[in-house]
Amino acid sequence: MKNLICRCIVSLGLLRSKLDNRDLVETIQNLVQLTSMQMVLCTGVVFVAGMVRGFSGFALSALIMASVALILPPIELIPICYILEATASLIMFRGGIRDANMKIVWGMSIGSAIGFPMGLYATKTLPVETSKFIALCIILCLATAQLLRVSPKFLARTSGLYASGLTAGIVTGLAHVGGMVVALYVLAREAPARTMRASLVMFLFIGMFTSLVYLLGFGVMNKLAFIRGLLLAPVVVAGVLIGSAMFRPSLEAAYKKFCLGLLIFLAFTGLLRLAL
Repeated sequence: MKNLICRCIVSLGLLRSKLDNRDLVETIQNLVQLTSMQMVLCTGVVFVAGMVRGFSGFALSALIMASVALILPPIELIPICYILEATASLIMFRGGIRDANMKIVWGMSIGSAIGFPMGLYATKTLPVETSKFIALCIILCLATAQLLRVSPKFLARTSGLYASGLTAGIVTGLAHVGGMVVALYVLAREAPARTMRASLVMFLFIGMFTSLVYLLGFGVMNKLAFIRGLLLAPVVVAGVLIGSAMFRPSLEAAYKKFCLGLLIFLAFTGLLRLAL
């Protein structure tokens, strides 16, 4: 009889634990307004994107946008990407300030600050399907250009610096993938891998201050976006730390090709799904 009572108590404890876990999951689902499968997908994508960001210095938002744009519209993803990029930038700041070409960083940042509200306004006013299509096309074109090493010579001039910054701001407002435009510019200058990575880190770090003003001004950064970003922040921290530990300049070329190929595949698949 005593054993039976003990078993009942244990069973009740396990049942209560399961119910508590179920209540916790349901609470989180209600907070983020996502299904369980969507939460699992978002968590996996953010972790992988964090690893890529930690290694290469960019492509966090591009990977998230290319993978999750069919679940959430870009206008909802942009503030989430902002929080995750800000988290990653704070972690990577020390290495970035040491190795970055700050002349490039400041030129890009000024141009981006002017272009960002233009892109954000377009995203906010366009239909959801149209903004998804534009975001995926931008990612596909930029990733293909980088993979083929297409870098126009005018980018190496001062005018190219500010034009690239303006373009980076516009596409950041449209799809939060301005880092890829900056990467194209840095490639045109044939900078060392460490300098390129550090410059991208600092550009994204400075950009998080100006971007926040516009996101709040346009009403894009709301309570739901903040909660989603906050819950995913620890995931991106883990990914960035692992990716940073993996960074080796000798592996940069092969790893970058893999990342760009993945982006092209995801963007192309997303466009196909939109067309069907």
